[in-house]
Amino acid sequence: MYHILAKHKLTSLHIMVVILGLTGVFGKLISLGTIHLVWYRMGIAFLSLAIFLAFKKQLFSVNKKDFFGILGVGTLVTFHWLCFFESIKVSTVSVAVVCLATSSLFSALIEPFFFKRKLLGYEVVMGIIVLGALGFVMGTETQYFWGYFYGIMAAFLGTLFTLFNAKYINKVGAAKITMIEMLSGLLIISGILVFQEDYSVFTSTISTTDFSYLIILGTLCTALVFVWMTEIMRHITPYSLIMAVNLEPIYSIILALLIFGDTELMSTSFYIGSCVIIGVVFLEGYLKNKQ
Repeated sequence: MYHILAKHKLTSLHIMVVILGLTGVFGKLISLGTIHLVWYRMGIAFLSLAIFLAFKKQLFSVNKKDFFGILGVGTLVTFHWLCFFESIKVSTVSVAVVCLATSSLFSALIEPFFFKRKLLGYEVVMGIIVLGALGFVMGTETQYFWGYFYGIMAAFLGTLFTLFNAKYINKVGAAKITMIEMLSGLLIISGILVFQEDYSVFTSTISTTDFSYLIILGTLCTALVFVWMTEIMRHITPYSLIMAVNLEPIYSIILALLIFGDTELMSTSFYIGSCVIIGVVFLEGYLKNKQ
Protein backbone atom coordinates (compact mmCIF):
# COMPACT_ATOMS: atom_id res chain seq x y z
CA MET A 1 0.00 0.00 0.00
CA TYR A 2 2.74 2.47 1.00
CA HIS A 3 4.61 2.21 -2.33
CA ILE A 4 1.35 3.01 -4.13
CA LEU A 5 0.91 6.14 -1.98
CA ALA A 6 4.46 7.22 -2.76
CA LYS A 7 4.01 6.69 -6.51
CA HIS A 8 0.65 8.45 -6.73
CA LYS A 9 1.15 10.89 -3.85
CA LEU A 10 -0.88 13.84 -5.16
CA THR A 11 -3.76 11.64 -6.32
CA SER A 12 -3.73 9.89 -2.93
CA LEU A 13 -3.69 13.25 -1.18
CA HIS A 14 -6.78 14.54 -2.96
CA ILE A 15 -8.65 11.26 -2.46
CA MET A 16 -7.91 11.63 1.25
CA VAL A 17 -9.26 15.21 1.26
CA VAL A 18 -12.45 14.09 -0.53
CA ILE A 19 -12.91 11.44 2.18
CA LEU A 20 -12.45 14.16 4.82
CA GLY A 21 -15.10 16.15 2.95
CA LEU A 22 -17.54 13.27 3.46
CA THR A 23 -17.39 13.76 7.25
CA GLY A 24 -19.99 16.52 7.17
CA VAL A 25 -22.18 14.58 4.75
CA PHE A 26 -22.29 11.57 7.07
CA GLY A 27 -23.02 13.91 9.96
CA LYS A 28 -26.17 14.97 8.12
CA LEU A 29 -27.12 11.46 6.95
CA ILE A 30 -26.88 9.85 10.40
CA SER A 31 -30.16 10.34 12.28
CA LEU A 32 -28.63 10.09 15.78
CA GLY A 33 -28.30 13.16 17.99
CA THR A 34 -24.93 14.90 18.05
CA ILE A 35 -23.60 13.53 21.34
CA HIS A 36 -24.49 9.93 20.42
CA LEU A 37 -23.03 10.33 16.93
CA VAL A 38 -19.69 11.58 18.28
CA TRP A 39 -19.62 8.82 20.93
CA TYR A 40 -20.00 6.14 18.28
CA ARG A 41 -17.50 7.82 15.93
CA MET A 42 -14.86 7.99 18.64
CA GLY A 43 -15.57 4.46 19.82
CA ILE A 44 -15.25 2.95 16.34
CA ALA A 45 -12.13 5.00 15.57
CA PHE A 46 -10.57 3.98 18.90
CA LEU A 47 -11.16 0.27 18.27
CA SER A 48 -9.91 0.52 14.68
CA LEU A 49 -6.69 2.25 15.69
CA ALA A 50 -6.16 -0.08 18.68
CA ILE A 51 -6.36 -3.09 16.35
CA PHE A 52 -4.02 -1.40 13.85
CA LEU A 53 -1.43 -0.55 16.53
CA ALA A 54 -1.70 -3.98 18.17
CA PHE A 55 -0.99 -5.54 14.77
CA LYS A 56 2.13 -3.33 14.47
CA LYS A 57 3.05 -4.10 18.12
CA GLN A 58 3.05 -0.40 19.02
CA LEU A 59 -0.01 -0.29 21.26
CA PHE A 60 1.66 0.33 24.64
CA SER A 61 4.78 2.31 23.68
CA VAL A 62 3.70 5.64 25.24
CA ASN A 63 5.05 7.01 28.52
CA LYS A 64 2.68 8.02 31.30
CA LYS A 65 3.32 11.78 31.04
CA ASP A 66 2.58 11.89 27.31
CA PHE A 67 -0.42 9.59 27.73
CA PHE A 68 -2.17 11.92 30.18
CA GLY A 69 -1.14 14.99 28.20
CA ILE A 70 -2.72 13.55 25.05
CA LEU A 71 -5.85 12.64 27.03
CA GLY A 72 -6.11 16.34 27.87
CA VAL A 73 -5.74 17.35 24.22
CA GLY A 74 -8.49 14.84 23.44
CA THR A 75 -10.88 17.09 25.36
CA LEU A 76 -10.42 19.76 22.67
CA VAL A 77 -11.09 17.45 19.72
CA THR A 78 -14.12 16.01 21.53
CA PHE A 79 -15.81 19.39 21.93
CA HIS A 80 -14.60 20.43 18.47
CA TRP A 81 -16.52 17.50 16.96
CA LEU A 82 -19.55 18.07 19.18
CA CYS A 83 -19.76 21.68 17.98
CA PHE A 84 -19.09 20.77 14.32
CA PHE A 85 -21.79 18.10 14.12
CA GLU A 86 -24.25 20.22 16.09
CA SER A 87 -23.69 23.00 13.55
CA ILE A 88 -24.61 20.54 10.79
CA LYS A 89 -27.66 19.29 12.67
CA VAL A 90 -29.12 22.77 13.25
CA SER A 91 -28.19 24.23 9.83
CA THR A 92 -26.50 22.74 6.76
CA VAL A 93 -23.23 21.07 5.83
CA SER A 94 -22.27 24.18 3.82
CA VAL A 95 -22.70 26.50 6.81
CA ALA A 96 -20.65 24.22 9.08
CA VAL A 97 -17.69 23.76 6.71
CA VAL A 98 -17.51 27.45 5.77
CA CYS A 99 -17.40 28.36 9.48
CA LEU A 100 -14.70 25.73 9.95
CA ALA A 101 -12.60 27.51 7.31
CA THR A 102 -12.32 30.47 9.72
CA SER A 103 -9.76 28.39 11.63
CA SER A 104 -7.16 30.44 9.73
CA LEU A 105 -8.42 33.56 11.52
CA PHE A 106 -8.11 31.97 14.96
CA SER A 107 -4.73 30.51 14.02
CA ALA A 108 -3.45 33.97 13.03
CA LEU A 109 -4.63 35.42 16.35
CA ILE A 110 -3.54 32.59 18.66
CA GLU A 111 -0.25 31.40 17.10
CA PRO A 112 1.75 34.56 17.99
CA PHE A 113 0.90 34.09 21.68
CA PHE A 114 1.37 30.33 21.56
CA PHE A 115 4.80 30.49 19.87
CA LYS A 116 5.75 33.90 21.34
CA ARG A 117 6.22 35.67 18.02
CA LYS A 118 4.99 38.96 16.57
CA LEU A 119 1.62 39.22 14.85
CA LEU A 120 2.37 39.68 11.15
CA GLY A 121 0.79 42.52 9.18
CA TYR A 122 -0.79 40.30 6.53
CA GLU A 123 -2.35 38.16 9.27
CA VAL A 124 -4.15 41.22 10.63
CA VAL A 125 -5.38 42.23 7.17
CA MET A 126 -6.56 38.71 6.34
CA GLY A 127 -8.26 38.41 9.72
CA ILE A 128 -10.25 41.57 9.01
CA ILE A 129 -11.19 40.28 5.54
CA VAL A 130 -12.34 36.92 6.96
CA LEU A 131 -14.40 38.66 9.65
CA GLY A 132 -16.01 40.91 7.04
CA ALA A 133 -16.75 37.99 4.72
CA LEU A 134 -18.14 35.92 7.61
CA GLY A 135 -20.41 38.80 8.64
CA PHE A 136 -21.58 39.08 5.03
CA VAL A 137 -22.30 35.34 4.85
CA MET A 138 -24.20 35.37 8.16
CA GLY A 139 -26.28 38.30 6.94
CA THR A 140 -27.43 36.33 3.89
CA GLU A 141 -28.68 33.24 5.76
CA THR A 142 -29.86 34.63 9.11
CA GLN A 143 -32.04 31.60 9.89
CA TYR A 144 -28.90 29.58 10.65
CA PHE A 145 -27.64 31.66 13.59
CA TRP A 146 -26.97 28.63 15.81
CA GLY A 147 -25.30 26.83 12.92
CA TYR A 148 -22.84 29.74 12.63
CA PHE A 149 -22.36 29.84 16.40
CA TYR A 150 -21.48 26.15 16.74
CA GLY A 151 -19.45 26.22 13.50
CA ILE A 152 -17.30 29.12 14.71
CA MET A 153 -16.85 27.42 18.11
CA ALA A 154 -15.74 24.28 16.24
CA ALA A 155 -13.19 26.35 14.30
CA PHE A 156 -11.83 27.91 17.50
CA LEU A 157 -11.55 24.57 19.33
CA GLY A 158 -10.07 22.94 16.22
CA THR A 159 -7.33 25.58 16.13
CA LEU A 160 -6.48 25.04 19.80
CA PHE A 161 -6.47 21.28 19.22
CA THR A 162 -4.04 21.60 16.28
CA LEU A 163 -1.64 23.78 18.28
CA PHE A 164 -1.57 21.53 21.36
CA ASN A 165 -1.55 18.34 19.28
CA ALA A 166 1.62 19.47 17.48
CA LYS A 167 3.50 19.13 20.77
CA TYR A 168 3.14 15.34 20.64
CA ILE A 169 3.06 14.49 16.92
CA ASN A 170 6.84 13.93 16.56
CA LYS A 171 7.22 12.29 19.97
CA VAL A 172 4.42 9.74 19.80
CA GLY A 173 3.09 9.38 16.25
CA ALA A 174 -0.30 10.26 14.74
CA ALA A 175 -2.00 6.86 15.07
CA LYS A 176 -1.19 6.48 18.79
CA ILE A 177 -2.08 10.10 19.52
CA THR A 178 -5.41 9.74 17.75
CA MET A 179 -6.23 6.48 19.54
CA ILE A 180 -5.60 8.06 22.95
CA GLU A 181 -7.62 11.15 21.99
CA MET A 182 -10.51 8.93 20.90
CA LEU A 183 -10.33 7.18 24.28
CA SER A 184 -10.42 10.59 25.97
CA GLY A 185 -13.54 11.54 24.02
CA LEU A 186 -15.24 8.26 24.88
CA LEU A 187 -14.62 8.81 28.59
CA ILE A 188 -15.76 12.46 28.48
CA ILE A 189 -18.96 11.80 26.54
CA SER A 190 -19.77 8.70 28.59
CA GLY A 191 -19.42 10.83 31.72
CA ILE A 192 -21.74 13.50 30.28
CA LEU A 193 -24.35 10.88 29.33
CA VAL A 194 -24.23 9.27 32.78
CA PHE A 195 -24.53 12.70 34.42
CA GLN A 196 -27.60 13.38 32.24
CA GLU A 197 -28.94 9.91 33.12
CA ASP A 198 -29.03 9.12 29.41
CA TYR A 199 -28.09 5.44 29.08
CA SER A 200 -29.66 4.91 25.65
CA VAL A 201 -26.30 4.89 23.87
CA PHE A 202 -25.35 1.82 25.94
CA THR A 203 -28.69 -0.01 25.77
CA SER A 204 -30.64 0.94 22.63
CA THR A 205 -30.17 -0.43 19.13
CA ILE A 206 -29.57 1.76 16.09
CA SER A 207 -30.77 1.27 12.53
CA THR A 208 -28.70 -0.73 10.05
CA THR A 209 -28.35 2.37 7.88
CA ASP A 210 -27.02 4.53 10.73
CA PHE A 211 -24.69 1.74 11.84
CA SER A 212 -23.28 1.41 8.30
CA TYR A 213 -22.68 5.16 8.07
CA LEU A 214 -21.05 5.18 11.52
CA ILE A 215 -18.66 2.37 10.53
CA ILE A 216 -17.57 4.35 7.46
CA LEU A 217 -17.30 7.57 9.48
CA GLY A 218 -15.27 5.95 12.28
CA THR A 219 -12.95 3.86 10.10
CA LEU A 220 -12.59 5.45 6.65
CA CYS A 221 -13.18 9.12 7.59
CA THR A 222 -11.31 9.02 10.91
CA ALA A 223 -8.89 6.16 11.65
CA LEU A 224 -7.76 5.44 8.08
CA VAL A 225 -7.46 9.11 7.10
CA PHE A 226 -5.18 9.88 10.07
CA VAL A 227 -2.87 6.96 9.25
CA TRP A 228 -3.05 7.79 5.54
CA MET A 229 -2.20 11.44 6.16
CA THR A 230 0.83 10.48 8.25
CA GLU A 231 2.19 8.28 5.46
CA ILE A 232 1.53 10.85 2.72
CA MET A 233 3.39 13.50 4.74
CA ARG A 234 6.56 11.48 4.23
CA HIS A 235 6.35 11.99 0.46
CA ILE A 236 5.09 15.57 0.02
CA THR A 237 5.90 19.01 1.39
CA PRO A 238 3.87 20.49 4.27
CA TYR A 239 2.81 23.27 1.88
CA SER A 240 1.24 20.75 -0.54
CA LEU A 241 -0.60 19.13 2.36
CA ILE A 242 -1.95 22.46 3.65
CA MET A 243 -3.11 23.56 0.20
CA ALA A 244 -4.88 20.25 -0.43
CA VAL A 245 -6.58 20.15 3.00
CA ASN A 246 -7.83 23.71 2.36
CA LEU A 247 -9.90 22.22 -0.47
CA GLU A 248 -11.99 20.26 2.05
CA PRO A 249 -14.76 22.92 2.38
CA ILE A 250 -15.11 23.04 -1.42
CA TYR A 251 -15.37 19.26 -1.69
CA SER A 252 -17.84 19.16 1.22
CA ILE A 253 -20.11 21.81 -0.30
CA ILE A 254 -20.11 20.07 -3.71
CA LEU A 255 -20.76 16.63 -2.19
CA ALA A 256 -23.56 18.01 0.01
CA LEU A 257 -25.22 19.66 -3.01
CA LEU A 258 -25.01 16.42 -5.01
CA ILE A 259 -26.41 14.27 -2.19
CA PHE A 260 -28.96 16.55 -0.51
CA GLY A 261 -29.95 18.75 -3.43
CA ASP A 262 -32.08 21.82 -2.75
CA THR A 263 -31.89 21.49 1.04
CA GLU A 264 -28.19 22.42 0.79
CA LEU A 265 -28.67 25.14 -1.83
CA MET A 266 -27.74 28.54 -0.40
CA SER A 267 -28.03 32.08 -1.76
CA THR A 268 -25.57 33.50 -4.30
CA SER A 269 -24.31 35.95 -1.65
CA PHE A 270 -23.51 33.03 0.67
CA TYR A 271 -21.28 31.44 -1.98
CA ILE A 272 -19.57 34.76 -2.77
CA GLY A 273 -18.71 35.28 0.90
CA SER A 274 -17.61 31.66 1.23
CA CYS A 275 -15.28 32.00 -1.78
CA VAL A 276 -13.67 35.05 -0.14
CA ILE A 277 -13.07 33.12 3.12
CA ILE A 278 -11.65 30.06 1.33
CA GLY A 279 -9.57 32.30 -0.95
CA VAL A 280 -8.01 34.03 2.05
CA VAL A 281 -7.18 30.63 3.56
CA PHE A 282 -5.31 29.67 0.37
CA LEU A 283 -3.51 33.02 0.23
CA GLU A 284 -2.42 32.71 3.85
CA GLY A 285 -0.96 29.26 3.16
CA TYR A 286 0.91 30.62 0.15
CA LEU A 287 2.35 33.59 2.06
CA LYS A 288 3.44 31.43 4.99
CA ASN A 289 5.23 29.10 2.57
CA LYS A 290 7.09 32.10 1.08
CA GLN A 291 8.51 33.18 4.45
